[in-house]
Amino acid sequence: HVKPSVFLVASGIHFVSSQGPHEMASPMLSVLGMTGVTVEQTELSLPSRLEAVAEGANAVAEFLNRAGVSEEAAFGIDMAVREGIANAVIHGNKLDEDKVVTITVAKSANTLEIKVRDQGQGFNLETISAENILKTSGRGIFLMRNFMDEVGWTALPEGGTVLRMIKKLENS
Repeated sequence: HVKPSVFLVASGIHFVSSQGPHEMASPMLSVLGMTGVTVEQTELSLPSRLEAVAEGANAVAEFLNRAGVSEEAAFGIDMAVREGIANAVIHGNKLDEDKVVTITVAKSANTLEIKVRDQGQGFNLETISAENILKTSGRGIFLMRNFMDEVGWTALPEGGTVLRMIKKLENS
């Protein structure tokens, strides 16, 4: 049973936060090898506009601060989150404000999981080149992989893509 501790709807932002045992998280925890642990989770949905990058990153930063994540880890996580949201807004949803980007952050034990979901058509990861590191765009995937321990994408049958990033935290 999830008990929302915060629910905010303002200027198109939906923000839900819950703390405590979370039945919906059990599949995720099983994959991570964790069962019977306390999960703190936050989810928010933002319209696909450029401002969503800062809004989403700020919400994740507040979550990380509440969760006691170190400043050093939070810096890299922030970079990865900004890149993930920007990709979802620009490349996934093509800046269509009728489509939303949903960001879910969950922390349990010493693991942080961040998911960024768009409603776009998806993409082929194989078309992203390592040469993009020298360009002004296209570096997002490279940066996410460098700041996070695991990064993966899932194309959803109903449309859209979910970016899943894992960061193992020390002494959090």
